[in-house]
Amino acid sequence: MQLTLLKTKLHRACVTHSELEYEGSCAIDSNLLEAAGIHEYEQIQIYNVANGERFTTYAIRAEAGSNIISVNGAAAHKASPGDRIIICAYTTMDEKELATFKPTLVYLNENNDIINTRHAIPVQAA
Repeated sequence: MQLTLLKTKLHRACVTHSELEYEGSCAIDSNLLEAAGIHEYEQIQIYNVANGERFTTYAIRAEAGSNIISVNGAAAHKASPGDRIIICAYTTMDEKELATFKPTLVYLNENNDIINTRHAIPVQAA
């Protein structure tokens, strides 16, 4: 059986640009792509904490060290500069791989600086 699991996420990234006329995608600082293990042109899901929008696009590289998170093309209607978003990529694996798999979780501040990385989400308490 194949399972689809969270591979990686950039948690609470802050949108810096929203470019309607740019070729569709999401430009992400190259350093953040590398930290999260997201490949250029990889499909990503974006969840907008500010307005509840959820959409699919692909990642492209932005200049390293720029802290850019630019939502482009048609997706620009779904996110505005200043919105906090969660950017996720998923993978499929079989149950044997699941036993040793850990996602890469990268937590960002409002300037898109990395403030923490983990490989597990804490258990939610009541």
